[in-house]
Amino acid sequence: MIPGEVPMPSELLVVLQQAKALAKRYRELTARPLGISGEIGEYEAARLLGLELAEVRRAGYDAVRRVDGKEERLQIKTRCVLSGSKPGQRVGRIELQKEWDTVLLVLLNEDFEATGIYEADRPAVETALKAPGSKARNERGAMAVNKFKSIGRKIWPSKTRGILPNDENN
Repeated sequence: MIPGEVPMPSELLVVLQQAKALAKRYRELTARPLGISGEIGEYEAARLLGLELAEVRRAGYDAVRRVDGKEERLQIKTRCVLSGSKPGQRVGRIELQKEWDTVLLVLLNEDFEATGIYEADRPAVETALKAPGSKARNERGAMAVNKFKSIGRKIWPSKTRGILPNDENN
């Protein structure tokens, strides 16, 4: 177990592994996503970072982190990055009118395994989304993965936990 990782019920882990395998096989057969990366990303973030998932369909945020008695509301976005993917992939819609404190971006590989988690605080996200010049960013609340990485910070894996990432830019 990774330091800081939260144990999950074994039955849930089995179901998640089966879902990952099914999504991978579906993509191989159809060249289309099955559409479960968001759910996988939420569970991976909760497991790896020790978060408490919010109730289903909670407006604004997906998980809660408690630090020094303070509750932080986290919106979780997930992106499955395949080898050979075109640059410019986008993070899903971030709604500024909803209540949240920070956004996590969970990056998954072709096997739907987490390869990195980035965090950006609300002020940085708001500034980036309100910057002039992009209809997708300004009207739809979407930004490129690379932009998110540039305004955020990598929080998993971290060197302080004794885990060295293969690629710091991932």
